[in-house]
Amino acid sequence: MPVLKFRVYWEEDESVYRDIVIKPNQTFLVFHMAILQAFEFDTKHLATFFRSNDNWQRGREIILQADKEPRKVEPLLMSETTIGEAVKAPNQKFIYLYDFAKNWAFLVELIGVSKDENSKLTYPVCVRKEGLAPSQYGTKGLVGDKLVEMEEKYDLNKEGMDEDGFGEEGEEDTSDSADEFGSSNEDENNF
Repeated sequence: MPVLKFRVYWEEDESVYRDIVIKPNQTFLVFHMAILQAFEFDTKHLATFFRSNDNWQRGREIILQADKEPRKVEPLLMSETTIGEAVKAPNQKFIYLYDFAKNWAFLVELIGVSKDENSKLTYPVCVRKEGLAPSQYGTKGLVGDKLVEMEEKYDLNKEGMDEDGFGEEGEEDTSDSADEFGSSNEDENNF
């Protein structure tokens, strides 16, 4: 059976993308889950695909679950629509939207067709990752992860601290009146 290779670009930065290989008889629901996994997103929110043309205009919608929203054309359901049914051109494009509150948008383009599947792979499979995936909830990234770990480890959000973890200027230490060298706070002020 042939397999299809799609490149899924993050709309905000096209240098961030994932290549996903999928069988034509697999559904858009399976593709939806593969995209979320490739970008390390959770599965808590609604999503939709749109067939698209070369100008990235939205065409027929392929929705996650049935709804009562009025549309010009009846939408297809992800769980009932196979990838092969929706691919009409050698460079077929789709727009994928996830989490309508945050409006994550991805541009999906067919970039290759292979005649034979690889028996060692379980499809769909992400075969290439380029760029750091966007953070779904705003706390991801190399610097972000380190900051989050540091906040948890040192609890920088204690009362009396500003957002950078610093106290007020001239703030006195309220623990002991003597520091580790045996001098009191009053002695320190006499230098």
